[in-house]
Amino acid sequence: MSVPQWIGYCTNVHAGVTLEQTRANLQEHAVRVRQLVSADQPIGVGLWLSAEAARSLRATENGVAEFRAWLSDNQLMPYTLNGFPYGDFHQEVVKLEVYKPTWMQRERLDYTLDLVAILDGLLPPGDEGSISTVPITWGQPVVEEEKLQAAAAHLRELASHLETLEKESGRLIYLCIEPEPGCVIDTTDDMIAFFKTYLMNQDDAEMMARYIRVCHDVCHAAVMFEDQSTVLEKYAAAGIAVGKVQVSSAIEVDFESLSSEEKSAALERLSQFAEDKYMHQTSTRSPAGETVLHYDLPDLLKLAEAGEYLDCMWRIHFHMPIYLQEFGELKTTQSHILDLLNAGDLIQSIRHWEVETYAWGVLPAELQHEQLSDGIAKEICWLKDQLKG
Repeated sequence: MSVPQWIGYCTNVHAGVTLEQTRANLQEHAVRVRQLVSADQPIGVGLWLSAEAARSLRATENGVAEFRAWLSDNQLMPYTLNGFPYGDFHQEVVKLEVYKPTWMQRERLDYTLDLVAILDGLLPPGDEGSISTVPITWGQPVVEEEKLQAAAAHLRELASHLETLEKESGRLIYLCIEPEPGCVIDTTDDMIAFFKTYLMNQDDAEMMARYIRVCHDVCHAAVMFEDQSTVLEKYAAAGIAVGKVQVSSAIEVDFESLSSEEKSAALERLSQFAEDKYMHQTSTRSPAGETVLHYDLPDLLKLAEAGEYLDCMWRIHFHMPIYLQEFGELKTTQSHILDLLNAGDLIQSIRHWEVETYAWGVLPAELQHEQLSDGIAKEICWLKDQLKG
């Protein structure tokens, strides 16, 4: 494949909701990642700005210009923004709060408009930008048609704004909806159905397809037992663009292939990942091919204690370091990243790639590094090595 325009990492791995905390995190971690990865060249950063930080940046006179100059001085290129987490992504318990506000709420649109203005001000002239976002809302209880129509109206308003921006300034920015297990949109088929039913069903279908795209998270597709190339083929056939790839890896355990002793050891190892901060949706696939999505790993582990689902393949939504193939009795879905990189023409037009391992802070201690920047740099270097290969 050709090298993407930008490869970087998503800064939602860093705690802090204020603009001051954001800058401090970039100074402490991102600058050192750049020194480790490409000391003499800029490095891409997928900026996460909370709603509070975004409002503060826009409200400060010359705030965006000054932030752009500071990023440039430190050779950090904010080519994409993560507009998924709205509030404190590192509070004690995040879980379902990460999907709020939903796209049915004005607050989500207003936050995204703030991010559009900021990204437009940060990017060099002529560069295009992307913003990833929540897949409408969590999927339970079933979302009513009226609410989905409201979400689509907000997305259409955003697309119209992005069209005006490009016409007036030449700046192309697109919003990328990110499927996630358990949400209204958690599979490729869900995404295509949403586009066809709500976004590409009017005379402005061409506009919607230009400014509303997909953020393909490798881990999320793997958890849903989707083949990476098939995902891209489906989007291409539907006329839906992938604007951004989040390079990530899930946990995988094939219990069917394990002995009783190995199963016990694997469950004990998995208990290290059943933490309380984030959602760890887990899919199981039986030998007969039946797939079941369980909303959180701790709940499934309780069922496993009673002997259930121990003849299945498990895939867990826990973003593991992408250079890691296995951890004790557990494996990762790293091979899915390699499958995606080998997808040929299907990935040629995707300009923005970012490593998104936000779970470093809740990984078992033996997988962590003394300095967070060392782990992030190792991930980026691994990805670049695969691209060279």
